[in-house]
This record gives sequence, structure tokens and C-alpha cells, in this order.
Amino acid sequence: MKIVQVEAFPLCLPMKRDFAISGGKVGDRAKGAPHVYVRITDEEGYTGWGEARPSHRWSEETLETVVTTVRNYLAPALAGQEVEDVEGASRQMQGEIRGGMTLGQPIAKAAVDTALHDLIGKRRGQSLAQIWLRRPCFTIPLSYLISTRSPEEAAKLARQAKEEGYRGVDVKIGSDPRRDVEIVEAVRGEAGDLFFRVDANQGYTLSQARYVVRELVRLGVDVLEQPLAAHDWTGHAALRRQSDLPIALDESVWTAGHVMQAIRLEACDMVVVKLTKMGGLQEAKRCGEIAAAAGLQLLGGGLTESSIGLAASAHLFHELGIDTPVDLNGPFFLAEDPVREPIIVQNGEALLPAGPGHGCTVEMKALKKLAWSGDGT
Repeated sequence: MKIVQVEAFPLCLPMKRDFAISGGKVGDRAKGAPHVYVRITDEEGYTGWGEARPSHRWSEETLETVVTTVRNYLAPALAGQEVEDVEGASRQMQGEIRGGMTLGQPIAKAAVDTALHDLIGKRRGQSLAQIWLRRPCFTIPLSYLISTRSPEEAAKLARQAKEEGYRGVDVKIGSDPRRDVEIVEAVRGEAGDLFFRVDANQGYTLSQARYVVRELVRLGVDVLEQPLAAHDWTGHAALRRQSDLPIALDESVWTAGHVMQAIRLEACDMVVVKLTKMGGLQEAKRCGEIAAAAGLQLLGGGLTESSIGLAASAHLFHELGIDTPVDLNGPFFLAEDPVREPIIVQNGEALLPAGPGHGCTVEMKALKKLAWSGDGT
């Protein structure tokens, strides 16, 4: 059965509140957040859906580049390809958009890859987990995201996380080392025994990171994520050698080659798996398997995806055996998405949809309502 059409739908999803990392805002309550949904249709009319969540604060991809990449390059390259040939589709995409430091437009490719897996699942009547010969998963524990410059607000949010049944917190830092330590200390006072993940999003120099690490060890943090610039492999390796605090790499690790580099240099203790940055389910699964085989622990993360990205990521993390609370933070920030029954959170867990593929059903009326109205697409 062959692919006959690949479509891109640029969207602007409303936000409940602003979301900022050390590099700036990645979502704005006043403006919403850019997303791109992708639909693949086969000869018999079966469809599969995927999602891209670009942000120019996080990588070079934007809503505009995702849309033009899918429409002008990936769609023509995949027309007529066999639906079940996932490896062949990957080769076609890599041949059409060459890689460099990353896979080459990995966030756009991730949306297409996710849609293809969803289509295969729908054709077979199997969930993503069943495609990988796993039992279906119906829930996944989330890490409660805390992103604020106020220690008082951070403490309040940590207290709320415990009250709502979360088993982990993820605190965004990376702006000012001393202020960051105050924020983490405020969270520690309320978080108790929750899994304590701290993410600097490349915000520090090596000397700043050394100071922060000493303080985080004192405060009993479980892991520090991406303290230095993505390309600073030797800095991360040096910090890891000098520290008792586990170091995780996120923005440094986009490909299987990056995972091998991290292993060779002993640059980290953990790798953050994200299907969007790694080009989709297939490549993210490969990265996770290589890291785990080398003895590295895996953390699950996302890019504020809506229901489709969250559900697909949850199946991936289940397949990789990730058992710590994961940073899939769309429900904290998104006020609406085009899925018929958006994923809800209860007692710190996301309740995943049942059904073939990733389980999400897109409402075309809602898709049109949330369409991006900017120029260039």
C-alpha cells in the first residue's frame, strides 16, 4: 500500500500562560504557540497524523521552515512510497534534506515519521506499543514543570505539585546562578521526596556550572540537565568528572552519532530522549537503545507538544523502559488543541487515548479554527 499524500497544517495553539527558558520565550499567552500537524494518506484512504512543535528559541526550525520542508521536499519525496517501509521513508527524507550537526530539519521529519507510524497502526489495528510488540500503555507519570524567577512562586508551585499527586518536578534555571540556587532551594523545601530534575537549557559557563553543581548536590537534586552550551562536549565531560551530581544531555544529543560522542567522551550520565529533536519515533528509539546499551540512564522530554506529540512520546518512553516522571509539559501550557478528546492529567499522570496508532483523533473543524493566519504559508 502506497502513500498518496502528505499535508502540513500550520497552527497557532492558545496558551494558558507564558513559558520561558534561559534562551527566551517559547510560548506566549498573548500570541499562542506555533505547531504544525502533518497528515499522511494512503491509497485506501487511511490517514495518520503527526505533530511538529518548532521554536526558534530552542533550535533553528520555525513554523515556516517546517511547513515549507514538509510541503516542498518531504511530501514529494514520499509520494508513492510503501506505507510499511519505515526505513525506506527515513532514507528518502534524509536524502532529500541532508543532515549536518543534526539530522537536517529533524522537527519537520519527526512530524512525518510520527504520522507514518500512526498510519501503520491504524491499518493494522494496533497501537504504537503493539507495533513494537509491547503491551499498550494507558498512563504515564509527568514531571511538574516549574518555570519562574520568583523563589516564592517556585515554592508555591512545588507545593501544588505534591498536592496534585505528581512524583517529580522539573525546575527551569540557567539565568543567574545565585538566583537559580535560591529558586531550587525554595522548591526543595516543598518537594520532599519527589524526583528532582533541574534544567539549565545551556545557560551557564563552566565556572558558573561548577558553583551551581556544588549547591545542587547540597540540596539533594537528582540530575542537572544541559548546564553548558550544546557543543561544549569537553566542558560537560570535565564537569561530570568533578561532580557527584548526575549530568544529563539534551540539546547536545540530536542523533545516534551524538549519543556515541557522549559515550566516548564520558560527557554525561543520562540522555534526554525527545522524538521531535531526534527526527521521529524511529530515530529516537535508536538513540535511546544505544544510550541504554552503554549504561546511560534515559530521561523523557518534550517540546510543549499537544495531544499527538504527548501520546506518541509516551508510547516511545514506555518502549524504552523510562520509569522516572517525564517532561511532557503540553498540558501545563496549552489551552486547546484540535484533538477530539485532548489528553487530560489526573494525579500527576497523563491519561493516554486507547485505539490504533497513537490513539488521537483530529477534528477538522477544530483544525481550521486553530489555523495559523500569518504570511508565508
